[in-house]
Amino acid sequence: MKNIFKTFILLALFTFASCEKTEIDAMQNTTQDDINYFIWKGLNVYYFWQQDVPDLADDRFTTFDDLYTYFRDFSSPETVFESLLNRPEDRFSVIVDDYVALENSFQGLNLSNGIEFGLVRYKTNTSNVFGYVRYVVPNSDAASKNIVRGQIFTSINGQQLTDTNFSSLLFSSNTSYSMGFADYNDGDPVQNGTLVTLQKTDLQENPIAIAKVVEANNQKIGYLMYNQFARNYDAELNAAFANFKSENIDDLIIDLRYNPGGSVQTASYLGSMVTGQFTDQVYSKEIWNDKILAANPSENFINNFTNQIRNVDTNGNVIVDEPINSLGLNRVYIITSSNTASASELLMNALSAYIDVNVVGTTTVGKQVGSITLYDSDNLRKTGANFNTDHNYALQPLVLEITNKNNVNFPNGITPGTDLPGIVLTEDFDNLGTLGSVNEPLLSRTIQYIITGSKSTSKIEKSNVFDEIYDSKMATPASNNMQSEGRSIVGF
Repeated sequence: MKNIFKTFILLALFTFASCEKTEIDAMQNTTQDDINYFIWKGLNVYYFWQQDVPDLADDRFTTFDDLYTYFRDFSSPETVFESLLNRPEDRFSVIVDDYVALENSFQGLNLSNGIEFGLVRYKTNTSNVFGYVRYVVPNSDAASKNIVRGQIFTSINGQQLTDTNFSSLLFSSNTSYSMGFADYNDGDPVQNGTLVTLQKTDLQENPIAIAKVVEANNQKIGYLMYNQFARNYDAELNAAFANFKSENIDDLIIDLRYNPGGSVQTASYLGSMVTGQFTDQVYSKEIWNDKILAANPSENFINNFTNQIRNVDTNGNVIVDEPINSLGLNRVYIITSSNTASASELLMNALSAYIDVNVVGTTTVGKQVGSITLYDSDNLRKTGANFNTDHNYALQPLVLEITNKNNVNFPNGITPGTDLPGIVLTEDFDNLGTLGSVNEPLLSRTIQYIITGSKSTSKIEKSNVFDEIYDSKMATPASNNMQSEGRSIVGF
């Protein structure tokens, strides 16, 4: 993106600028009023559906008094924010009351005991819920207590998990609880008497969970299990590809089954690592609201393949500046699940316009929209003047839709064998296998897919399928987020 800006001033802000400061003071505006104005201003400027929400119209409020008075009828900043969204089309915009926790979450730092899990309804009594351990983060409390992938749990502090209480039991402010484990029993788990007390701490997860080379049928296959597009690990991701390159791999499998998304920029870096032959060509295209499109040159909405990682912090200091280790591949294999979202889907979609993208797993989330973090400052950025330190609210609204170079995306998710070549294959909660092992069911089937050369678009292979209703990553501030950060987009 080029740092060429065009000044953009909202009609509403012109109107507000004409209000005397004494008028604002006369109403004795509160911190709550400031937050409400910040919410309105942020969405009025950047929200993707701004023109479709009557209360976000530029001329909706004549004065600050009008705006303050109107929003004082709402009980909280959260209800103000929610009232201004284009639901149900907008499934992902969020407001947070702690922007530090949000920023940390984008970097893989969350309050956690180390268990990443999915929640599934019982086969018979469908109001009951059980959890299955997807993986355990190294150096966590769960790791120290020998919790492993595939274990089933059904209770917290002695209470059976249900579809109405799982949130309060698992995701409350309590940092410690006792987890009761069970045997799978064909989808109707039976408690086995194992109880483990777990403690949540601030835990940093390296999203590059596994990066290895396996050999099958005299072929070298790179395997990358990647669990979040986190910019602070771009250099480590590049190092993993340096190893793949030195091993001269024949094929590459990228496992995104538990990856809810993250940085758009990191997605373009990863796409460039897979390929390398398309430098400076269009990787993806972005569509913003009419105001933002009018305020910026068209090239600001194009992301290109690149041969260089260059990351800077909010102060413009260079953090990473190094050439990309590219493999020059003409095909790639992706493992997916119903938890694969946003930047993960972008990677698949963007690459599919250039090379063969083959998919093993299940239909992805369908999040072709992205967001930015808005702060309460004059220009809605953290580095903006008059940053309001009286509160910690930040907005993460949807501000863009993203496509590949051919203007294609998949709002209903990417289905293997339908939208892209591949095989539908679910995880079996009774036989999850060991991640990274060539015998793990999804990895094993993908290796077989590579060796046989089969590119069926209709073959469906399903194991035990139950209704998965939630997962641990959805409870993090950065859940299912496709973050456009460090960009040269100007709002006003």
